[in-house]
Amino acid sequence: MLGFLSYSFLQHYWWAIISLLGSLLVFLLFVQGGQSMIFSFAKTETEKTLLINALGRKWEFTFTTLVTFGGAFFASFPLFYSTSFGGAYWAWMALLFCFILQAVSYEFRKRPNNFLGAKTFEVFLLINGVLATILIGTVVGTFFTGANFSHNEMNFSKWEHPMGGLEAIFNYINVSLGLAVFFLSRVLALHYFKNSISHDAFDRRFSKSILMNAVPFLIFFLTFLISILFIDGRGYDAQGFVSVVPHKYLYNLLEMPLNTAILLIGVVLVLYGIFSSLRFPKRQNAIWFSGSGTVLTVFSLLILSGYNNTCYYPSNVDMQSSLNITNSCSSEYTLTVMSWVSLIVPFVVAYIAYAWRAINKTDITEDEVTGHGDTHIY
Repeated sequence: MLGFLSYSFLQHYWWAIISLLGSLLVFLLFVQGGQSMIFSFAKTETEKTLLINALGRKWEFTFTTLVTFGGAFFASFPLFYSTSFGGAYWAWMALLFCFILQAVSYEFRKRPNNFLGAKTFEVFLLINGVLATILIGTVVGTFFTGANFSHNEMNFSKWEHPMGGLEAIFNYINVSLGLAVFFLSRVLALHYFKNSISHDAFDRRFSKSILMNAVPFLIFFLTFLISILFIDGRGYDAQGFVSVVPHKYLYNLLEMPLNTAILLIGVVLVLYGIFSSLRFPKRQNAIWFSGSGTVLTVFSLLILSGYNNTCYYPSNVDMQSSLNITNSCSSEYTLTVMSWVSLIVPFVVAYIAYAWRAINKTDITEDEVTGHGDTHIY
């Protein structure tokens, strides 16, 4: 069946898959958001251990989704992978190093004879929680603002800036998205804690913490969203010629009404999750509203960056080197074979949902983390 699909359809299909994986990754960054609060939200060692163990139940989901996202991007759009990962070396290495710190910390924080001490690994978790979220958002921001690379006729790429991708931090649009992701991850984390931890002291601090993180999230997100609607984008024609298109992303919103509807629904769900958690602090289901809203919002933004003849990775050095879903994708045969494999994705999602439900069957309590339960302690 899939062999009869057009090459153009496969290109768009795989950008949609990449967008979905990226949106799921941003939702799962609530783990990082929670790690960024282990010293501020928790007031005692027991409370800190409660937070870390609640997050420890889910950190592997985030890590696995990151690897899957990277692998799918490499297989479907290899020119982006070679250009960005090969050129923006320091940005990607900093991000990967943050995730290495996370993996090591969960495994060794409570390990017997830990000569570095639990505090060291808690600091590592804090570093991962802050830097990973900001870096991911900042790097994704370059999908709209562009990066400093060029290609020759053999598709060999060259990065044209000595900072190797870290120069993205000098663009306020990129940083706005990075900070929006950071504060959103903290909001999601608070909703997750409410859903997963039974602890009265946390409940008393919950509403104040939600408000303190929701307000800056909305400020930075609106700064990013409004800004990209008024910047020039890069479009391409049927021959692949790239040109500057003023207000390209605004036109994309107007010309792709279904995607715009998805964006609006996603934003409304995130806002409703925040509002419901403030209005009804005893409810535990806000994570499902804010989480599903996050997935829809990020998915629609990534679609906005790649569909409608838009260059999803504009070059600020050589406009014709800008990457789009037609000039950076794998061969038709590769995309077709991968599309057959992608049919198992619903089963993987079902397994993740089953595992999530099984892990969260009961709230985590103080007894578990003080040694009175029979579960693994992180």
